[in-house]
Amino acid sequence: MSTEQSDLLSPPTPTSTTGPTPAYRRRLPVALAALPAAWLLTIAVTAVDARWALPPLVLLATASLLRGGRTLLDRLLLATMLLVCLTAAAGLLFAAWPWGMAPIPVTGTALTVLILAALATGRRPALPRPAWADLFPVLGTAALVGYLAQPVLRAADVLGQLTILGRGEDYFRHLTLVDVIGRQSGYVFVDPDAVREQLVSLLVYYPQGWHLLVALLDGHLTPPGTTPAGVDAVQPFLWWNIAGFGLFALALLWAAQRLPGPLHPLSRGVLTVVVGALVLGTQMPRMLLAGYPTETLGLTLTVVLAALVARPIAAPREHLLMLGALLVGIGYTYYLFLPAAALIVLGALLAHRREVLRVRGTALAVGLAAAALAPVPILLGVLRANQTESLTATVGPDLTETWLALGGLGAIVVPALLWLALLTGRADPAWRRWLFVLLVSVGLTAGIAQASVGLGGEPGYYFNKAGHLTTVLLIVGTAAVVRLLPVPRGRRPRPAVVAGLTAVTVAAATVLFAGVTGWHRSLLVVETPTWAQIWVHQQLDQPTRAAVVCDEVDRRYPPVPGVTTLVLDRSPYGSYLENICVSTLQGTTAQTESGIYEMDFVEPDRTSQMLYRTPGEIRLIVTTDGARVRVNRLFRADPELRERITVELMLVDEP
Repeated sequence: MSTEQSDLLSPPTPTSTTGPTPAYRRRLPVALAALPAAWLLTIAVTAVDARWALPPLVLLATASLLRGGRTLLDRLLLATMLLVCLTAAAGLLFAAWPWGMAPIPVTGTALTVLILAALATGRRPALPRPAWADLFPVLGTAALVGYLAQPVLRAADVLGQLTILGRGEDYFRHLTLVDVIGRQSGYVFVDPDAVREQLVSLLVYYPQGWHLLVALLDGHLTPPGTTPAGVDAVQPFLWWNIAGFGLFALALLWAAQRLPGPLHPLSRGVLTVVVGALVLGTQMPRMLLAGYPTETLGLTLTVVLAALVARPIAAPREHLLMLGALLVGIGYTYYLFLPAAALIVLGALLAHRREVLRVRGTALAVGLAAAALAPVPILLGVLRANQTESLTATVGPDLTETWLALGGLGAIVVPALLWLALLTGRADPAWRRWLFVLLVSVGLTAGIAQASVGLGGEPGYYFNKAGHLTTVLLIVGTAAVVRLLPVPRGRRPRPAVVAGLTAVTVAAATVLFAGVTGWHRSLLVVETPTWAQIWVHQQLDQPTRAAVVCDEVDRRYPPVPGVTTLVLDRSPYGSYLENICVSTLQGTTAQTESGIYEMDFVEPDRTSQMLYRTPGEIRLIVTTDGARVRVNRLFRADPELRERITVELMLVDEP
């Protein structure tokens, strides 16, 4: 059994890459020389306009000091997860210190921390060599990203890009939050009064870890003072969403390959196809279509945490650091999964409490830091913003696909897990741990359903999200099924032929019945086209009316201080979507909030509410004759209303 397959918190095996720990007096001069060198390098890279190279530099430096993972992909993925989570926590610092998210102080501080960590631990920078096993998750991710990136590649102009955003209405709000965090250089919930005039109130206490990360990386890719805004920010924003889904796919493929331990190359190939097909054939691509980047990152972090619980890092202190950091990252990106993640970690540590006591100092420090930092967003969301309101919804999303995924995948995966965990001799404990992880996730899903019913609603929005977590854990759990497949042994041709035919049959059946080929509908979704196919094949050569109206209003009617710009179109939802789009591009979401949200989607009542609820001067952009008639009727009924409203007629034909 390799180092990475050892039980939780087992003593690390010395490797040739670490070498003997040098004496403190020998490390100190090196650190003293490295500290100014790190800052000088950061300044030099920035001076030659290569700020884009700073994040990869920090990533490589972090990976070189970690010792978890047998392969280069292991090390780089763990380093990425650690940096994502520590950046989420550092957002509190960015909002407090005077430099915000400027590349030089952020990178210089990160390298300083890494140098001090190397000094304290005696670790020298070292990276493992790439392994052939790395190719499977890397190539699988490349194929998935190449396929799912097609709409963004085809959306060559702003109308196509706005069409994509409009199909996932939440995208506009996420784009707004990225923009404001970039301008504020930190979390907006730290100083809500500072963003009162810049941001719609419902986003102030929304989990902002993903948005902070995107804003920070955007600042490293653009010259100072030229951060993309308005229509210029749309295309980079779409690519960040594709990158986030790519990281999610990589995490699933990596976790599925890590869970079973050593695998024959044939099994690795089958597992890559199975996991990739299930990602495409379930609700997962719906997160791209509907605009759920925060959930995507939350699932990514939770899957990696579960994989580390099932197959721990050999170095005890590093393992605890990763678990604590992942809890913080989940709390700041998608805290719905935080209770389940915390219970998974607590259960794992209790099961190995003797090993934890051997490093009690590290456990106490990491535990206190995680306990202090991770719950901050969920406490603010629940206590300050009442973000539990969806639990009481009486009408929720269709849950058929959630039940199909849980029932269909569970019927195949759980028996395989039980066989490997309980019924085979000398069972690998990783399978028992994965069963525990699944049990906790199912408990979260059932608990949310019970809470919804207890509060007078029915299982809906949050139940569906919790079901997504259980779904991805079941997808990773297909490694148990693949582990039971025959593999070639020795040089005898008959077992090799049987193993090859079995592998091809399983892979082909999964691809077919997950609807990837289009020859057969996916058994895990309701409609004939899968969510992946709907996303990839969405029509962009004929932009939606909302995209056309939004772009036209943004170009012809720039924002005017003290005046609220609102759009009135034919349908209530069309007006709603166009107003969100325009206010996002023009940075006026705070001013237009009262004229957009919490109104009935029925005309002429919505038009009346829009105008009466919006204070001060209004510039009303009317796009149809029918909308103009509604406004004129209101003016005749209340002549005083017209005194503060300027009507601009901008008739727009159907695209």
